[in-house]
Amino acid sequence: MTEGKIVEWLKQPGDRVERGESVLVVESDKADMDVESFEAGFLGAVLLPAGGTAPVGETIGLVVQTQAEVLELQAKGPTSAPPPTSAPPVTPAPIATPTPTPVATPAPLSSNRVVASPRARKLAQQLGVKLEGLMGSGPHGRLVAADVEKAAGKSPAQAAIPVAAIQVAVPVVLAQPGEIKAFSTLQQAVNRNMLASLNTPSFRVGYTIGTTKLDSFYKQVKPKGVTMTALLAKAVALTLVRHPLINAAYSDAGISFPNAINVAVAVAMEGGGLLTPVLAQADRTDLYSLSRNWADLVARARTKQLKPEEYNSGTFTLSNLGMFGVDRFDAILPPGTGAILAVGASKPVVVANPDGSIAVKSQMQVNLTADHRVIYGADAAAFLKDLALLIENEPENLALF
Repeated sequence: MTEGKIVEWLKQPGDRVERGESVLVVESDKADMDVESFEAGFLGAVLLPAGGTAPVGETIGLVVQTQAEVLELQAKGPTSAPPPTSAPPVTPAPIATPTPTPVATPAPLSSNRVVASPRARKLAQQLGVKLEGLMGSGPHGRLVAADVEKAAGKSPAQAAIPVAAIQVAVPVVLAQPGEIKAFSTLQQAVNRNMLASLNTPSFRVGYTIGTTKLDSFYKQVKPKGVTMTALLAKAVALTLVRHPLINAAYSDAGISFPNAINVAVAVAMEGGGLLTPVLAQADRTDLYSLSRNWADLVARARTKQLKPEEYNSGTFTLSNLGMFGVDRFDAILPPGTGAILAVGASKPVVVANPDGSIAVKSQMQVNLTADHRVIYGADAAAFLKDLALLIENEPENLALF
């Protein structure tokens, strides 16, 4: 994170601020996060209003010790900061890497303005819940997603975005003809990563995998909440156990072997850009827990509520466009990883059996993009061969590990 956009000021000039209390919400490259006050006092001035963008470390607001200092700042103008030699020192509230909001004793709000987390506001729109009049259970009375779910009469599991809704086509970003639409912060981050990937000498290897047994097994476990994404992630993770080089990455000192298999899965975001929520330790997590984790990650990704470690800790990336009917495609290697697997749709095709007979079987095309500084063609081919053997012959084993 190099800069942040102010989404919302949770406090206004003159409001009491406690140390560790959330003062504003900042939109980083890939998430909305609370920024807490480093000191107790009063919010003296807002130097950057909502909608503004500033680099990390720039002063965007002032926290002062007394109300008299608030009046002094207001007398100088709403956007005027005191000179560096001003007698009463003030504590700047810079954009810094936000930390999770600690649980604190709720304090009464200083205005009638509804204070809610971005996820709560998004969820309220989806469920048709009005925020006005709701009691917040978050820090200092702030409304959180659980309050909205309770008001809608739904449990957290019921209120989560259905998996089927996650995999529908991504809404098109509309603009007037001739208009230049500025990149969002997420799109800017994706652009930087794509440019960085040009410095990586990568190559691609394709493979055709039979999916007849996988499709049959999926029909059995789908009613239990298992998603195809979880099945593919589990299959990849178990294959990576046997091919640790495919899970490794380049470093200046040599090949870096991570201590876990964390499968990141690309998700298209509404409004443009993509995010890669991470299924941590996918090889050690059972299939059903993996599916529940995935549904939760995607729901929070859509509302920009993922923690950094939930989208930047992937060791191998999976990109699946099969749900859109795509047959085959190449994926660009994300910086900091050694390989990414592009997965196409499973479709019935006419194939020749080893004995020369003709049959109709389901197949999918996959393409592995790999960093040639770490992985060679034979390594990629061996990985894809073992992945195909697992999917084609023993997909039921995905539920055993």
